[in-house]
Amino acid sequence: MVCFLAKYEENDISKKSHSESSQNTLRNAPDLELLCSELLNTEQLKRYAITLASEYRIDTRPGPNRLLSRLLDNENILLATYDLVTEAATRGERILLGEAWLLDNFFLIEQQITQVRRHLPRRFSYQLPRLANGSSAGFPRVYDLALQLISHMDARIDRENVIQFIEAYQTVEPLNLGELWAFPIMLQLALLENLRRVALRIARRREEYDEAANWTDQILEVIEEKPEQLVSLLATLGRTNKPLSASFVEEFHARLQIQGPAMMIVQGWIEQKLHEQYVTTVQLLDGATRVAATNQISIANSIGSLRFINAMDWREYVELLSAVEAILRKDPAGMHARQDFLTRDRYRHAVEEIARTSTYGEIAVAQKTVDLAEAARADFGHQNRNAHVGYWLIDKGRPALEQVLQSKPSLKLRLMRLQQRTNLMFYLGPIFLLTL
Repeated sequence: MVCFLAKYEENDISKKSHSESSQNTLRNAPDLELLCSELLNTEQLKRYAITLASEYRIDTRPGPNRLLSRLLDNENILLATYDLVTEAATRGERILLGEAWLLDNFFLIEQQITQVRRHLPRRFSYQLPRLANGSSAGFPRVYDLALQLISHMDARIDRENVIQFIEAYQTVEPLNLGELWAFPIMLQLALLENLRRVALRIARRREEYDEAANWTDQILEVIEEKPEQLVSLLATLGRTNKPLSASFVEEFHARLQIQGPAMMIVQGWIEQKLHEQYVTTVQLLDGATRVAATNQISIANSIGSLRFINAMDWREYVELLSAVEAILRKDPAGMHARQDFLTRDRYRHAVEEIARTSTYGEIAVAQKTVDLAEAARADFGHQNRNAHVGYWLIDKGRPALEQVLQSKPSLKLRLMRLQQRTNLMFYLGPIFLLTL
């Protein structure tokens, strides 16, 4: 009898074909719960955004970049799950719809991970305001906003809910330009976080299937070769003290399509174990169906939202929601709104630079720029170049604006300005010396 059971243990080990490193990665990973909270309609979502704005507390101190390490962790989980499901498909095992979605769209997931890593340099996240409270304390505020939007929209992101959510939040607390530009990246990170959680649920379910397959193979072999030892084998399985999961029981029923006394013994053993867990077979299998459907919907919505992020024109979104842009459009010369996007964006970046080196925020800097331009218009007329906000942001009025705002330009910026003023000397000087 000992030799007979040892044979099954050897078979069990040989059937674990996925790598040990992938198993460890999946086994030790937390966060099985999906990013799924109460679903909200548009009006409820706007009210929730206003609530978040009043609850958030900002930590102004610089902190470590936790986003890139989390991205790497998510990537490892997704890769390990993909390997696990690929091996199961290679062996000809039954693949659930959620697993099929993962296999069919994994190229897009890899593309998104590469894109986020390229567009999220370490220094960039240092400049984003971080939360001092809540479950996302230490992470950028705009990252938690992305998590909240995804969890209350069941990972279904579109242009309307993105704009409505951020617009409502900014009625209480405006986001800075860096946060607005970072929001699509944060949405990608949050969707990858959700996919990681779906992947973990898929991996755990796949492991339970594999375990059920190993035991059913042993049971079928015992029934065929030594049926008298079936009770002993079931007793060995019972001594593992592991509760029967929905996936385990589902796979048992799918594989054990046998009739007669042997099946009655197995069925009786399963019912007894489930009775000890205070659940019935029907309840357990219904739960498994609901979990599989939830996984499928969540992964489908996440993939669809990743495609939307790639397709949306985020330049339009930034200009529509930027409080700085709204102020600069009051340009007394009436020129700002008629300029091309790149020029307007250059002005907004100038506002960012000044705000970063002064005690004033971006909105105050933009308003002071308009005030100076308005004063020039009153003195010299709207056609005078001083009446245009660009004169104060990127032209000769910049030093005066910085002086008013007590801005201290960085050494790099001061050297660049010195070079611009002496370009002609640097160009003609070597020519003169060479000629001499």
